[in-house]
Amino acid sequence: MGSQTVVADVADELARRVAAGEYQPGDLMPSVRQVAEEFDMNRATAQLTLGRLESYGFVEARRGKGFTIRDVREAGGVDVYRQLFRFSIPMPDIAMEMFRDIVDVERNLVLETLLAYTGGEQRIDSAELKSTIDELESLARQQVPDLRQMLALEVALVRRLLTTLGLTMQRAILNSIGETVLEVPEAVEAYFAGAPDLHVLVWRALAAVWDSGSGPSEAQLALFEDLFGMYHEKVIARFEELVVGIEESAGVKQAASA
Repeated sequence: MGSQTVVADVADELARRVAAGEYQPGDLMPSVRQVAEEFDMNRATAQLTLGRLESYGFVEARRGKGFTIRDVREAGGVDVYRQLFRFSIPMPDIAMEMFRDIVDVERNLVLETLLAYTGGEQRIDSAELKSTIDELESLARQQVPDLRQMLALEVALVRRLLTTLGLTMQRAILNSIGETVLEVPEAVEAYFAGAPDLHVLVWRALAAVWDSGSGPSEAQLALFEDLFGMYHEKVIARFEELVVGIEESAGVKQAASA
């Protein structure tokens, strides 16, 4: 195993402990010597490991003191939040709380984007949109659809709409949400709580509305918003099934090895 793999694995374990609250904000992290001894590595590698943890935003170096644990939930930025979510997956309560926030922000952002584009004057070439939707459909029809690739393609579609609308801040937020979700397989799978084909059908319907130029009626808009909300509730429920399943599997393994 290469030293870089060791550094990444140990940094991830230390980050998981911070995420789980095993190390409290304001406390000192274990020293380079302690990390080296616990994980059977030399001190230079332990120093690199703590440096990597600092790059995650979970600790900060204090001259003469070592590394102090940051309050990542209170003071962390988007990138820290992304790392925190990734390390929280084995802890269902924490992971669910964070995923609900992610879904809430994503749902509102995407819904507002779709409605703004529907009511706006700027238009993407319909052939370009249909080509991307065709690619999405091709992925959905595979025997084992690549869900991560499908979700990445959908994020790219919404990003394209935001670019056309000139909404650069919203685009930056969407990019951060996309990075956060796409790193976590359970989150990706949850976004396909319905069949992958359903995603294609929604985009086809939207493309037809945009091509018509007349826009949806108020009743159609209300129905779309209701369906959008109901679908995201299913996404949250599916994520809960997946992360609880991880915890239960870990419990079974521990019982078997006891």
